[in-house]
Amino acid sequence: MVKKRLIPCLDVTGGRVVKGVNFVDLRDIGDPVELATRYSDLGADELVFLDITATVHGHDPLLRLIEHMSAELEIPFTVGGGISATEHARAILRAGADKVSVNRAALDVPGLIEELEYEFGAQAVVCAIDAKRREPGEATHPSGRPGRWFEVVTHGGRTPRGIDAVEWAQTAVRRGAGEILLTSIDADGTRAGYDLELTGLICDAVPVPVIASGGAGTAAHIADAFAVGAEAALVASIVHEAPERIPVLKSELKEAGWPMRI
Repeated sequence: MVKKRLIPCLDVTGGRVVKGVNFVDLRDIGDPVELATRYSDLGADELVFLDITATVHGHDPLLRLIEHMSAELEIPFTVGGGISATEHARAILRAGADKVSVNRAALDVPGLIEELEYEFGAQAVVCAIDAKRREPGEATHPSGRPGRWFEVVTHGGRTPRGIDAVEWAQTAVRRGAGEILLTSIDADGTRAGYDLELTGLICDAVPVPVIASGGAGTAAHIADAFAVGAEAALVASIVHEAPERIPVLKSELKEAGWPMRI
């Protein structure tokens, strides 16, 4: 069995790591390079660095910060936020990132995923999908069918797109995405557990690794995400406040029977 990955996520705005609940009420957590280095030293398998207001405010990725992180880190890391063209991705990878994550632009820029896959390979292309649960009567599925579904949202969870998350994940993979980073807007920051229905649906629908994101509070929550098919779990709040939990979480998951790098 492929070893599972535990991936701290650093949501950054204005050069600082922040965290909120359901993508709002952001609070300052600390310096991204200091946090990233500590997470690496404590055994994180990878890191994800997201400039969460790049799309909203239209600024370019923070290349100097990425270069600094690359010089300090010995584990792979992914960078996302504001990447809307191949030249953006090229600059980020040259600055030291191992993968790029595209979200809104993957939907809005024709051919972007295909271009990234062609130039850098699928292993370097992550499609980030933020999704929100829609109950019957709340929002009609694009096909008109009744029942609960999950809608893609962009711009930091602010803009509903009227697109089914499962269908979009399948399309992104067909276009060349080598990994899906799946965030539940409803569960984000709650520490009540990942949205297992959403995560399971996406994992069953695509042949590439899925990173579960949004809602981790305990090792049991992470194990639940692994059980429905996630290959990796993104964590934020529970390690930002206590980075020393990283090796504890990995040990608990290994004891529960999941293959982990310790």
